Amino acid sequence: MKVYQALTAIVFAATGFAAQAQMTPLGLWKNIDDKTGEAKAEIRITEKDGQLSGRIEKTLRKNTPADAVCTECSDDRKGQPVVGLEILRGGKQTEGKNLWEGGKVLDPESGKEYRGSLTPIEGGARMELRGYWGPFWRTQTWVRIQ
Repeated sequence: MKVYQALTAIVFAATGFAAQAQMTPLGLWKNIDDKTGEAKAEIRITEKDGQLSGRIEKTLRKNTPADAVCTECSDDRKGQPVVGLEILRGGKQTEGKNLWEGGKVLDPESGKEYRGSLTPIEGGARMELRGYWGPFWRTQTWVRIQ
């Protein structure tokens, strides 16, 4: 009986650690357009020196050609291929919170860049990305792929 209780405790502890590990924006995500509900792209978020970076790995819209470039971008990303494009730059975790702030988010369709925040929700299975422009904001919910 004690062996069974010990094994049960180990399984619950391991499950808790796995869930906690997913409460981060790092990983592969599918972004969902907040206006149409359509999946737009797969984005991989990584971290280097405490700063986030998110790049488009795959476009999911049927009308986007495989060799599409960011024609609307106005910085170093202008004319760069959409696949591989860095759309998330900077941002770090707010101490003591499940929130990453201080970064910038690029909308490659409009070329506009917004202040952004990321909040993993539902045990890390989804994430809310909020883009700010002045006092206005938009929120997209992204779905974790891995």
